[in-house]
Amino acid sequence: DDGKARIWTAAGKLTATLAKHKGSIFSLKWNPSGTLLLSGSADKTAIIWDAKDGTAKQQFAFHKAQTLDVDWRDDDSFASSSSDRMVYVCKLGSASALKCFAGHTDEVNAIKWDPSGTLLASCSDDQSAKVWTMSQSGAAHDLCGHAKEIYTLKWSPTGAGSKNAQAPLVLATASFDSTVRLWDAQTGRCLHVLSKHSDPVYSVAFSPDGRRLASGSFDKAMHVWDVADGRCVKTHMGKGGIFEVCWNAAGTKVAACFANNLLAVVDV
Repeated sequence: DDGKARIWTAAGKLTATLAKHKGSIFSLKWNPSGTLLLSGSADKTAIIWDAKDGTAKQQFAFHKAQTLDVDWRDDDSFASSSSDRMVYVCKLGSASALKCFAGHTDEVNAIKWDPSGTLLASCSDDQSAKVWTMSQSGAAHDLCGHAKEIYTLKWSPTGAGSKNAQAPLVLATASFDSTVRLWDAQTGRCLHVLSKHSDPVYSVAFSPDGRRLASGSFDKAMHVWDVADGRCVKTHMGKGGIFEVCWNAAGTKVAACFANNLLAVVDV
């Protein structure tokens, strides 16, 4: 909220303070090689930073309202989304946007590139998610079905460009309507509606092999689902709403952070 981002060593030593934004930072991401950082801020801009010395390499000011999310496509290009309802694809060293995606009718909360960097998913307060490609201006798929705002979304670590290329690519969307939906990336068809939560779902995360999905909600429950058939296979109840869930690399544990100041690591 102070408009600064900070880089720390694994031992907890502060190495750099990134201080160029003039508003809260909503999103912060490493590029794939770990050489650059990307931030999106309430000041309507996105900034690419040198991760070594913390200097700003380029500031991007295409949005007309706060930048809500940023996501790298590869080592030097990225997408950004905003409350201005727009999505831009930008590249380090380029003064103009590579692509501008218009189609949402309300603020775009989150964006995510698929493992191959060819499909970009976006989700919005307009209750829809969309899938975009660089080869066309309009959305490749309009994913409709949620009854309230869609807060976040994640691609499965499967399909082209992933370690698990044999399994089909799946998109998960999490909504304030208390459900998670799983979508077929190729057809845009809804595969499963995961409806065991009773409050807004703030976070979803696929296991490293893509076979399981963890979801965390303000109903204090973390559910683990089978992606293939949509069954709920595990549940962990906390004592506060859940803001974020995350798998370990082995796919054996899920961490969840709760509104009552606790962080839980659950053996699944």
